[in-house]
Amino acid sequence: MKTCSYLVIAAILCSLSMLPNRAVAQKNVLIYEQEPGKYAPCEPSIAIDPSNSREMIAGAVMDYMFVSKNNGLSWNTYQLKSKYGVYGDPCIVADDNEQFYYFHLSDPEGEGWNSDKLLDRIVVQKRNKRNHWSKGKGIGHNPPKDQDKEWATWDPYQQRLVVTWTQFDEYGSKDPRCESNILLSTSKNGKKWKKPIQINTTPGNCEDNSQTAEGAVPAVDAYGNTLVAWNRDGKIYFQTISAQSGKPVGQEKEIVDNANWSFDVPGFRRMNGMPVTVADRSARPTRGNVYINWTDQRNGEDDTDVWIVKSTDGGFTWSEPIRVNDDAAGKHQFMSWMAIDQETGYLYVVFYDRRDHEGNMTDVYLAISHDGGDTWENRKISKEPFEPSGKVFFGDYINIDVVKGNVRPIWTREKNQRLSIWTAIISD
Repeated sequence: MKTCSYLVIAAILCSLSMLPNRAVAQKNVLIYEQEPGKYAPCEPSIAIDPSNSREMIAGAVMDYMFVSKNNGLSWNTYQLKSKYGVYGDPCIVADDNEQFYYFHLSDPEGEGWNSDKLLDRIVVQKRNKRNHWSKGKGIGHNPPKDQDKEWATWDPYQQRLVVTWTQFDEYGSKDPRCESNILLSTSKNGKKWKKPIQINTTPGNCEDNSQTAEGAVPAVDAYGNTLVAWNRDGKIYFQTISAQSGKPVGQEKEIVDNANWSFDVPGFRRMNGMPVTVADRSARPTRGNVYINWTDQRNGEDDTDVWIVKSTDGGFTWSEPIRVNDDAAGKHQFMSWMAIDQETGYLYVVFYDRRDHEGNMTDVYLAISHDGGDTWENRKISKEPFEPSGKVFFGDYINIDVVKGNVRPIWTREKNQRLSIWTAIISD
C-alpha cells in the first residue's frame, strides 16, 4: 500500500510539473508621483532590453522618462528634451542591440496649442550604449498637415524600426473634406527615415472620434511582414505590408465591426478602445499567430469589455471576438494593452477593472493566455483600488512589455487629483 501511495504522489507531482507556470505578482512599485507644479503624468509606455532584462525604460506624458537598471525595483526620473519639443504620446522601443528609442509628438515652438507648428512631425530620440540621448529626428514632416498618435516596433529580421501614425489634414477639423490617413515609415538607425507611405485606402474624418482613422500599432510577424490594425467608423481594419516589396498587400480588410473606440466610462474623460496588434515569432506551436486586442461597449454603456481576435493564417481569416475579462456581465473593463512573450508565445493583457466594486473604484488586472488566446486567466495585480475624480486627464493608454517571462505592466493611478505611475514585478 505504501508503494502504491508513493507512486500516486509521484504521478501527481509529475503532472503538476507539466502545468504552465503561474504568473506571480511580487509587489507593486511606484515609479513616479506627480510633484506640485508638475504636469500630471499619464499615457505610460515601457520597454525591456531583450538582451538585458534587468534594464528597462519607461515614459509618460508630457516629457517624463524613467530608467531602471535593477529589474524595475527602483527608478530614476529624467526630463526628455528635443530640438522639436516633446508633446506626449510616448512610445518606448528597445532593439536587440542594447539601444532604446523614445517616440513622441512635436512642439517645436514650445507653445502647445497656441502654435501653428504643433504636431508638425513625429519625433524619435535614440539612446546609445553610453546612455546619451540624441536631440531628435523628425518623421513625416508635411506642413500644414498634423502628425499624431504614433506607435513603433522593432523588426528583428531586417534590423529596423517601424513606426505608424495618423496624418490629419487638420487635427480636430469638422470639415467633411478633411481626411485622416494611416502612414508608415522605417529606419535602420533611427536617423534616416524612408519617405512615409499611406497604408489605408479609405480615409477617416479629422474630428478625433470613432470615425477617424486612428490607433495604428505595428507588429512584425514570423515571416518578416509588418502587420497593422486601426479603427475607423467604429470598425477595425487590418493591413499587411510585404517584407519583400515594402508595400501594402491589396486593400485593408475589415475584421471587426461594432467597435467604436471612443466612449465614456464614469470617472474618466473620453475613453480609448483602439486596437493593439501583436504577432507570434516564437518557436512554439503558436508561431505565426496574429492577435488584435481592443475594448468596446457592444454589450451596453454600463458593460465595457476587453476583446481579442486571432488569425492562424497570417491575417487572411479571423476568429470571432474572444472575451478576455472573465467576470460576470455588467461591469467595466477598459483601457487595455497587449504584449506577447516571443520566447513562449504567451499573451498578456493589462487593463483597468471594476468587477469587485460598486461605483467608480478601479483596480488593475492582468489577463494571461498560455494557449494562443483561446482561454484567459485573470489576476488582480494592483494592491489597492483607486477612484478617479473625472477632473484629471488620464490619457488614452496604459502599457505592458514582457521578455522571457519578465512581465512589466505600467499604469496610471489617481489619488487626491494627483496622478502617479506604477508597475508590478511579475514573473511567469
